[in-house]
Amino acid sequence: MPPAHTGASTTVAASAPPFPAPEPRSPGRPGYRRMSLALFASGLATFALLYSTQALLPAISDGFGVTAGQASWTVSAATGALALFVLPLSALSERFGRTRMMTWSMVIAVAVALLVPFAPNLEWLVVLRAVQGAAIAGIPASAMAYLAEEVEPKALVGAIGLFVAGNSIGGMSGRLVTGWAAQAWGWRAGLLTVAVLSLTCAVAFLALLPRARFFRPASLNPRAVGRTVAGHLRDPLLLRLYGIGALFMTVFGAVYTVIGYRLVEEPFSLGQGVIGSIFLVYLVGTVSSAAAGQLVARTGRRGALYLAVTTTALGLLLSLSDALPAILAGLVLITAGFFAGHAVASSAVSRTARTGRAQASALYQSAYYLGSSAGGTLGALAYHSGGWAATVGIALLAVAGVVSITLYGSHAARAERRSPHLAAVAR
Repeated sequence: MPPAHTGASTTVAASAPPFPAPEPRSPGRPGYRRMSLALFASGLATFALLYSTQALLPAISDGFGVTAGQASWTVSAATGALALFVLPLSALSERFGRTRMMTWSMVIAVAVALLVPFAPNLEWLVVLRAVQGAAIAGIPASAMAYLAEEVEPKALVGAIGLFVAGNSIGGMSGRLVTGWAAQAWGWRAGLLTVAVLSLTCAVAFLALLPRARFFRPASLNPRAVGRTVAGHLRDPLLLRLYGIGALFMTVFGAVYTVIGYRLVEEPFSLGQGVIGSIFLVYLVGTVSSAAAGQLVARTGRRGALYLAVTTTALGLLLSLSDALPAILAGLVLITAGFFAGHAVASSAVSRTARTGRAQASALYQSAYYLGSSAGGTLGALAYHSGGWAATVGIALLAVAGVVSITLYGSHAARAERRSPHLAAVAR
């Protein structure tokens, strides 16, 4: 006859969970390093692809016999498609999972990248770039949500920082690699080189990414998503932040889409490899975006934005010089000001949105990349008609827009201090 206590032991054992509950990932715990490296690889690959044609625009113009404005669509089509698809893909990731969305986005983007170098004409190149941009939209739409769900809160900033570093380095390396490869073997070889680089990163991503342990599928309710989006679009503060992000990116898109055309012509006559190397200036942006938090702590959000637009405007004016060192110094200031302003505006979106933060961030990204598309196209058209001074004029108009929005925000803040009722109207 078994001992009397056996039944109690059996009951306890039966009610106990067979496996311990998973813990959020953090430095030192299993899977954190793999997860961080996987997302770094995804950020590097997708942003290398997104801007892969930007440093090659003069060569593409020569290859197809088209103007700067026409060639710029190879950049604008990709960023515009990303802007249009980032919100719906963020909603789909709520239903079908972050890792599944990122995986399919990566596979499609790289597959299209292997076709892009063989585009027979400009029209097909633009179409393929648009498909690529739409596929890439699934990465930022899902990566932030994946990290927020899987990572311990105190380790989240570091994990997101590594993903953003992959974006920055990918955007820089894509332009750098394509520039030097194009100088040696032609622009098609440049695009094929960045495609192979991204394929390598995609393989690393698929091999390293741990499965999601905390994702819970949500019902795909278009009406609920529509209500959330409509609420964000009725919030005046969020609208101002979206406008600031779009205008900053208009400046950046105009400058970096056109600068290659200016430097390949007289009196500079630089090669594609050297022009691609100019994008090393992005490292300045990595530093300025990281310092944005300290800047906001010292000067406030609006003070940081005023400093960012002043730095950007000074860089634009300095770039009007015909001396190459002055142009490079101008690019440094433009890049530092842009990345600081973007960091301030994007971080303010998450703090401002009380609900539906994923949709609020997706709307910011949509505005941001629409600004990139507008800046690239308008900047190239201006350059074709009036030279670099006309491109700078477009960029300065966008800077003036940021100043106007920020001044209005300052007015709204003063109204809030004077009267809560006026604040509700002014906000």
